[in-house]
Amino acid sequence: MTALSNFPITSRWPAAHPELLQLYSAPTQNGVKVSIMLEEIGLPYEPHYIDIGKDETWSPEFLSLNPNGKIPAIIDPDGPDGRPLCLFESGAILLYLAEKSGKFLPAESSRRYETISWLFLQMAGFGPTFGQLGFFHKFAGSAYEDKRPLNRYVTESKRLLRLLENRLDRRKWVMGNDFTIVDISLLGWVRGLVEFYNAREIVAYDDLVEVPRWLESCLARPAVQRGLNIPARP
Repeated sequence: MTALSNFPITSRWPAAHPELLQLYSAPTQNGVKVSIMLEEIGLPYEPHYIDIGKDETWSPEFLSLNPNGKIPAIIDPDGPDGRPLCLFESGAILLYLAEKSGKFLPAESSRRYETISWLFLQMAGFGPTFGQLGFFHKFAGSAYEDKRPLNRYVTESKRLLRLLENRLDRRKWVMGNDFTIVDISLLGWVRGLVEFYNAREIVAYDDLVEVPRWLESCLARPAVQRGLNIPARP
Protein backbone atom coordinates (compact mmCIF):
# COMPACT_ATOMS: atom_id res chain seq x y z
CA MET A 1 0.00 0.00 0.00
CA THR A 2 1.43 3.37 -1.04
CA ALA A 3 1.82 5.89 1.78
CA LEU A 4 -0.82 8.62 1.59
CA SER A 5 1.89 11.15 2.29
CA ASN A 6 2.84 10.71 -1.36
CA PHE A 7 -0.34 12.57 -2.33
CA PRO A 8 0.06 16.39 -2.21
CA ILE A 9 -3.43 16.95 -0.78
CA THR A 10 -2.41 15.27 2.47
CA SER A 11 0.16 18.01 3.15
CA ARG A 12 -2.73 20.44 3.70
CA TRP A 13 -5.30 17.99 5.04
CA PRO A 14 -3.21 15.35 6.85
CA ALA A 15 -4.63 11.88 7.37
CA ALA A 16 -4.88 10.90 11.01
CA HIS A 17 -5.84 7.40 9.87
CA PRO A 18 -4.08 6.80 6.54
CA GLU A 19 -5.36 3.23 6.37
CA LEU A 20 -8.92 4.55 5.92
CA LEU A 21 -10.64 5.96 2.86
CA GLN A 22 -10.13 9.73 2.83
CA LEU A 23 -13.09 11.97 1.97
CA TYR A 24 -12.52 15.60 0.93
CA SER A 25 -15.86 17.33 0.86
CA ALA A 26 -18.43 19.68 2.37
CA PRO A 27 -22.10 19.12 3.30
CA THR A 28 -23.51 20.50 0.05
CA GLN A 29 -26.04 18.87 -2.27
CA ASN A 30 -23.22 17.16 -4.15
CA GLY A 31 -21.00 16.54 -1.18
CA VAL A 32 -23.54 14.68 0.93
CA LYS A 33 -24.04 12.06 -1.76
CA VAL A 34 -20.73 10.48 -0.83
CA SER A 35 -20.96 10.92 2.95
CA ILE A 36 -24.46 9.39 2.92
CA MET A 37 -23.22 6.49 0.79
CA LEU A 38 -20.30 5.87 3.12
CA GLU A 39 -22.58 5.93 6.15
CA GLU A 40 -25.05 3.58 4.45
CA ILE A 41 -22.44 0.98 3.47
CA GLY A 42 -20.58 1.23 6.78
CA LEU A 43 -17.13 1.59 5.22
CA PRO A 44 -14.74 3.29 7.68
CA TYR A 45 -13.47 6.62 6.39
CA GLU A 46 -11.88 9.88 7.47
CA PRO A 47 -13.66 13.08 6.41
CA HIS A 48 -11.87 16.36 5.70
CA TYR A 49 -13.86 19.58 5.48
CA ILE A 50 -13.07 21.64 2.39
CA ASP A 51 -14.18 25.26 2.74
CA ILE A 52 -15.57 26.16 -0.67
CA GLY A 53 -16.43 29.65 0.62
CA LYS A 54 -12.69 30.25 1.00
CA ASP A 55 -11.93 28.75 -2.45
CA GLU A 56 -9.99 25.87 -0.92
CA THR A 57 -10.92 23.69 -3.88
CA TRP A 58 -8.74 25.91 -6.05
CA SER A 59 -5.65 25.39 -3.91
CA PRO A 60 -2.77 23.49 -5.53
CA GLU A 61 -3.21 20.70 -3.00
CA PHE A 62 -6.86 20.11 -3.81
CA LEU A 63 -6.33 20.50 -7.55
CA SER A 64 -3.74 17.73 -7.36
CA LEU A 65 -6.63 15.42 -6.50
CA ASN A 66 -9.37 16.98 -8.63
CA PRO A 67 -8.15 19.22 -11.45
CA ASN A 68 -11.75 20.45 -11.89
CA GLY A 69 -11.67 22.07 -8.45
CA LYS A 70 -14.93 20.66 -7.11
CA ILE A 71 -15.96 18.59 -4.11
CA PRO A 72 -16.35 15.73 -3.34
CA ALA A 73 -13.20 13.71 -3.96
CA ILE A 74 -11.70 10.66 -2.31
CA ILE A 75 -8.53 8.67 -1.90
CA ASP A 76 -9.08 5.00 -1.20
CA PRO A 77 -5.78 3.54 0.07
CA ASP A 78 -7.20 0.07 -0.59
CA GLY A 79 -8.29 0.56 -4.17
CA PRO A 80 -8.39 -1.95 -7.03
CA ASP A 81 -5.58 -4.53 -6.85
CA GLY A 82 -4.67 -3.13 -3.42
CA ARG A 83 -3.36 0.13 -4.88
CA PRO A 84 -4.58 3.59 -3.83
CA LEU A 85 -7.27 5.12 -5.98
CA CYS A 86 -7.96 8.85 -6.33
CA LEU A 87 -11.44 9.62 -7.59
CA PHE A 88 -13.58 12.71 -8.18
CA GLU A 89 -17.10 13.42 -9.50
CA SER A 90 -19.86 12.32 -7.12
CA GLY A 91 -21.51 9.98 -9.62
CA ALA A 92 -18.27 8.15 -10.31
CA ILE A 93 -17.59 7.85 -6.57
CA LEU A 94 -21.09 6.45 -5.94
CA LEU A 95 -20.59 3.83 -8.63
CA TYR A 96 -17.17 2.91 -7.25
CA LEU A 97 -18.42 2.56 -3.68
CA ALA A 98 -21.45 0.57 -4.81
CA GLU A 99 -19.23 -1.89 -6.66
CA LYS A 100 -16.69 -2.02 -3.84
CA SER A 101 -19.34 -2.77 -1.22
CA GLY A 102 -21.78 -4.74 -3.34
CA LYS A 103 -24.60 -2.49 -2.11
CA PHE A 104 -27.18 -0.13 -3.64
CA LEU A 105 -26.54 -1.14 -7.25
CA PRO A 106 -28.39 -4.13 -8.72
CA ALA A 107 -26.22 -7.05 -9.76
CA GLU A 108 -28.51 -8.11 -12.59
CA SER A 109 -27.24 -6.50 -15.78
CA SER A 110 -30.36 -4.84 -17.17
CA ARG A 111 -31.39 -3.46 -13.76
CA ARG A 112 -27.85 -2.25 -13.19
CA TYR A 113 -27.82 -0.23 -16.40
CA GLU A 114 -31.28 1.15 -15.73
CA THR A 115 -30.03 2.35 -12.35
CA ILE A 116 -26.97 3.93 -13.94
CA SER A 117 -29.24 5.71 -16.44
CA TRP A 118 -31.17 7.35 -13.61
CA LEU A 119 -27.92 8.23 -11.86
CA PHE A 120 -26.68 9.97 -15.00
CA LEU A 121 -30.00 11.82 -15.27
CA GLN A 122 -29.44 13.23 -11.82
CA MET A 123 -25.92 14.28 -12.72
CA ALA A 124 -26.83 15.85 -16.07
CA GLY A 125 -30.36 17.07 -15.33
CA PHE A 126 -31.55 17.47 -11.76
CA GLY A 127 -28.31 18.77 -10.25
CA PRO A 128 -27.40 21.43 -12.83
CA THR A 129 -31.00 22.60 -13.24
CA PHE A 130 -31.75 22.90 -9.54
CA GLY A 131 -28.40 24.59 -8.98
CA GLN A 132 -29.07 27.21 -11.64
CA LEU A 133 -32.54 27.82 -10.24
CA GLY A 134 -30.95 28.37 -6.84
CA PHE A 135 -28.53 30.90 -8.28
CA PHE A 136 -31.19 32.93 -10.07
CA HIS A 137 -33.77 32.65 -7.27
CA LYS A 138 -31.74 32.98 -4.06
CA PHE A 139 -28.29 34.31 -4.84
CA ALA A 140 -26.83 36.98 -7.12
CA GLY A 141 -29.11 36.12 -10.02
CA SER A 142 -32.14 37.31 -8.04
CA ALA A 143 -31.07 40.89 -8.78
CA TYR A 144 -31.12 40.42 -12.55
CA GLU A 145 -33.84 42.47 -14.20
CA ASP A 146 -34.19 39.93 -16.99
CA LYS A 147 -36.20 37.07 -15.45
CA ARG A 148 -36.02 34.81 -18.47
CA PRO A 149 -33.13 32.71 -17.06
CA LEU A 150 -34.99 32.20 -13.76
CA ASN A 151 -38.20 31.31 -15.57
CA ARG A 152 -36.33 28.83 -17.75
CA TYR A 153 -34.92 26.97 -14.75
CA VAL A 154 -38.21 27.12 -12.84
CA THR A 155 -39.99 25.52 -15.79
CA GLU A 156 -37.35 22.83 -16.20
CA SER A 157 -37.23 22.13 -12.45
CA LYS A 158 -40.99 21.66 -12.39
CA ARG A 159 -40.73 19.29 -15.36
CA LEU A 160 -38.05 17.22 -13.65
CA LEU A 161 -40.00 17.07 -10.39
CA ARG A 162 -43.07 15.89 -12.30
CA LEU A 163 -40.90 13.25 -14.03
CA LEU A 164 -39.75 12.05 -10.61
CA GLU A 165 -43.32 12.17 -9.31
CA ASN A 166 -44.46 9.89 -12.12
CA ARG A 167 -41.53 7.56 -11.63
CA LEU A 168 -42.33 7.16 -7.93
CA ASP A 169 -45.96 6.28 -8.54
CA ARG A 170 -46.43 2.80 -6.99
CA ARG A 171 -42.71 2.66 -6.20
CA LYS A 172 -41.20 3.04 -2.73
CA TRP A 173 -37.85 4.15 -4.14
CA VAL A 174 -36.83 5.40 -7.57
CA MET A 175 -35.81 1.92 -8.72
CA GLY A 176 -38.70 0.13 -7.02
CA ASN A 177 -38.45 -1.78 -3.75
CA ASP A 178 -34.72 -1.26 -3.29
CA PHE A 179 -32.97 1.87 -2.05
CA THR A 180 -30.11 2.60 -4.47
CA ILE A 181 -27.44 5.11 -5.42
CA VAL A 182 -30.15 6.90 -7.43
CA ASP A 183 -32.03 7.82 -4.27
CA ILE A 184 -28.77 8.85 -2.62
CA SER A 185 -27.84 11.06 -5.55
CA LEU A 186 -31.24 12.78 -5.71
CA LEU A 187 -32.31 13.29 -2.13
CA GLY A 188 -29.88 16.09 -1.28
CA TRP A 189 -30.83 18.05 -4.37
CA VAL A 190 -34.59 17.76 -3.83
CA ARG A 191 -34.18 18.66 -0.16
CA GLY A 192 -31.92 21.57 -1.09
CA LEU A 193 -34.34 22.86 -3.69
CA VAL A 194 -37.15 23.36 -1.18
CA GLU A 195 -35.18 24.06 2.00
CA PHE A 196 -31.90 25.71 1.00
CA TYR A 197 -32.94 27.48 -2.19
CA ASN A 198 -36.39 28.35 -0.76
CA ALA A 199 -37.99 27.33 -4.04
CA ARG A 200 -40.90 25.31 -2.65
CA GLU A 201 -43.55 27.74 -3.86
CA ILE A 202 -42.15 28.60 -7.28
CA VAL A 203 -41.75 24.93 -8.28
CA ALA A 204 -45.20 24.01 -6.86
CA TYR A 205 -43.62 21.39 -4.60
CA ASP A 206 -46.71 21.10 -2.43
CA ASP A 207 -48.75 20.00 -5.44
CA LEU A 208 -46.70 16.81 -5.52
CA VAL A 209 -47.55 13.68 -3.54
CA GLU A 210 -45.00 11.00 -4.29
CA VAL A 211 -41.86 13.14 -4.20
CA PRO A 212 -42.50 14.53 -0.68
CA ARG A 213 -43.40 11.02 0.51
CA TRP A 214 -40.18 9.64 -0.98
CA LEU A 215 -38.04 12.44 0.45
CA GLU A 216 -39.51 11.91 3.91
CA SER A 217 -38.66 8.20 3.66
CA CYS A 218 -35.10 9.05 2.60
CA LEU A 219 -34.62 11.47 5.48
CA ALA A 220 -35.97 8.91 7.97
CA ARG A 221 -32.92 6.71 7.36
CA PRO A 222 -30.36 7.14 10.19
CA ALA A 223 -27.40 6.92 7.80
CA VAL A 224 -28.87 9.71 5.69
CA GLN A 225 -29.26 11.94 8.72
CA ARG A 226 -25.65 11.35 9.69
CA GLY A 227 -24.35 11.85 6.18
CA LEU A 228 -26.15 15.17 5.72
CA ASN A 229 -23.78 16.75 8.26
CA ILE A 230 -20.47 15.20 7.22
CA PRO A 231 -17.88 16.64 7.06
CA ALA A 232 -18.96 18.87 9.94
CA ARG A 233 -18.60 22.57 9.34
CA PRO A 234 -16.05 24.19 11.71
